[in-house]
Order: sequence, then structure tokens, then C-alpha cells
Amino acid sequence: MNTPRTHSSKAGQPGARDPFGAHLRHWRTHRRLSQLDLAQEAEVSTRHLSYVETGRAAPSREMVLRLAERLEVPLRERNALLVAAGFAPMYRQRSLDDPALASARRAVDLVLKGHEPFPALAVDRHWNLVAHNALVPLLMAGAAPELVQAPVNVLRLSLHPDGLASRIANLAQWRAHLLDRLQQQIAATGDTVLQALHDELEDYPTPQVSHDAPAANTELSGVVVPFQLVTPNGVLSFISTTTIFGTPVDVTLQELAVESFFPADAQTAAALTALAAQPARRTGNT
Repeated sequence: MNTPRTHSSKAGQPGARDPFGAHLRHWRTHRRLSQLDLAQEAEVSTRHLSYVETGRAAPSREMVLRLAERLEVPLRERNALLVAAGFAPMYRQRSLDDPALASARRAVDLVLKGHEPFPALAVDRHWNLVAHNALVPLLMAGAAPELVQAPVNVLRLSLHPDGLASRIANLAQWRAHLLDRLQQQIAATGDTVLQALHDELEDYPTPQVSHDAPAANTELSGVVVPFQLVTPNGVLSFISTTTIFGTPVDVTLQELAVESFFPADAQTAAALTALAAQPARRTGNT
């Protein structure tokens, strides 16, 4: 049974020392499922599920994984569920620079490099910059030094008054878009760090932007939110896409996302092509 589910975002996650039942109850209520709903989806009796949740019965490893799958629990939190139930973690967590992930790193670098002369970057689950192509630093120029020191959080960089915010021509629209995306991610993961980031970004004062941005492409505005950045080369207009690994078996890969920006008009395409053709300004990947 595939019960439509909505998401809550405020409930705190159980700690590492909490029993499995507390973790299970957190994810069940976070997904707004009753015990009956979850029992039907997991094909177990409501009574047994109740016993597992209250600690009167211990789940098997297979049961833990089945419940995690039905609850759409991210891989990082599936490890926490397994540990809480007394089993070893199943999904490895490694740096993208780990030799075991060399093929994945090469794939990311190929995507980033292949997207030139347009900007593209890779971020982790908290929107920290992991890698980028040669065009990204050119667009970050002018931001306060502390915002471009590693680890660079791209959402903070975008919306901070000393970051790119004062140069985003359609700031109100882009800010609302980013906060909405972040809220959806919080709803899916229950990540308290993301919630704190959302609260921080929401509290930023909004700079008064007076730039004359070109009118958004009406054919595109119905399906995408443009990103319009004021630069010495004029107002550059982008649309963006997000790429993720389809079937990850590693925590790092599941949490990695590649953001690719495409020119939304001919002027932007020409300006970026000209920028990319200046060898002295190319900086390469991180």
C-alpha cells in the first residue's frame, strides 16, 4: 500500500542512546503515518509493530530495513536505526576524496567540467561546497572573505547581505525559492542542522535591490525560478537543475547533489562564453 504522506519538520530526532522504538516512533510521526498505516505498508501486524515501538519486542535486521524503506528514511539515519536495534551500520560514510569513491569523484568532475562554459557546483547535505568548475569563482567575486572561506555554504553565500544578495536582481523571488527548497529538504530528512540554517537565512535582513533585471522568459517562468545576478558583464540570467546519484549505497553519495546552471537568454550565454575564454581568470575545480 502506498499511502500518500506529508512531512513534519519540527520534531527533534532521537539521540544515539535512545532505543530503537523511539527512532521508529520519530520517523513514523514525522511521516504522519499511524501504526496501522505503517503496519500495512510493511506487511506486519499492528500488534507486532506496537510491541516493537514500545520496546516489548526486538526487531530483526530485516524488519529494521523494511520499516526504514517504507518510511523513506535517508541512509545516514538508517544506520542510526540499525545501531539502535543492536546491529552494525550497513551504509558506509566516506569523504568524496576517499580512494574507494574515486570513480564517483571522477564522474562528478566530468559533469562539472563538461558543463563549462556555464557554472556548476557540487554540494553536500548541508549545502557546503564540495567541488565546482572554473566559472563558479567568477560569480562569487565581491562576496565578503569570510563567506568564501572553506567550508563555503552556498545558501549562506547567496542570501547573506555581504554575500551575493545585494547583486541578485530578483532577490525576493530567488530567496523564497531557496527557502522553500530547504524546507522541503528538512521535511524529507528531519535534519536539525538544516533547520538551524533555514532559521538563520530567514532572519537575514533583505537588502534593497534596485537593479533593472530583464523580464523573465514567460515560457520558462511557469516551470522554473530564474537566478538573475548582476555582474560587470551585465545581468546574467540562469535556470538550474539538480543531479543526484540514482541508486547510492554510500551515505556520502546519497547526500551529494550537483547544481548546474544554464543560461536563460542569449546575452548570458555570450557573456559566460567570453568569461571562460579568458585563461588568466580560470581557476579550475576545487
